[in-house]
Amino acid sequence: MSRIGRLIALIVALGWPAAAAAQCTVGSTGVSFGSYDVFAAPPRDSTGSVSYQCLAPLSIQITLSPGSAATFAPRKMVKGAERLNYNFYVDAGRSLIWGDGAGGTSFYSATVSVFQVGTTVNVTVFGRIPPRQDVSAGTYSDTVTATINF
Repeated sequence: MSRIGRLIALIVALGWPAAAAAQCTVGSTGVSFGSYDVFAAPPRDSTGSVSYQCLAPLSIQITLSPGSAATFAPRKMVKGAERLNYNFYVDAGRSLIWGDGAGGTSFYSATVSVFQVGTTVNVTVFGRIPPRQDVSAGTYSDTVTATINF
């Protein structure tokens, strides 16, 4: 076995040093709902993503802030004094609100294995605006912070 082969086997057997565990890069793609029709019966759904790539095996958690709302349910997009309720979910069925684990919310967690080191992982953020909210036309927005703990 070459010197490099022994080093790799030793690292895998003993685990990565703590300094290597802090080597992750992150990114995101925002959720854009497009046009919202206040008279439409179905909800308005869309998706975005949070991505990460780590250079060492480790556990990772991704939490989302409530944005401009005081709570996670519902989050609120803002246009002046007007509010448009919406939310983000961990699951495609949009039943588990993505938050920080408080108040019945869920968050994303995973373990980056030695085989996933250096691979970009894209995590889908599922968004939904409930139907038939009485709001005026215009641009509504909110800023939600994704926190990635590893």
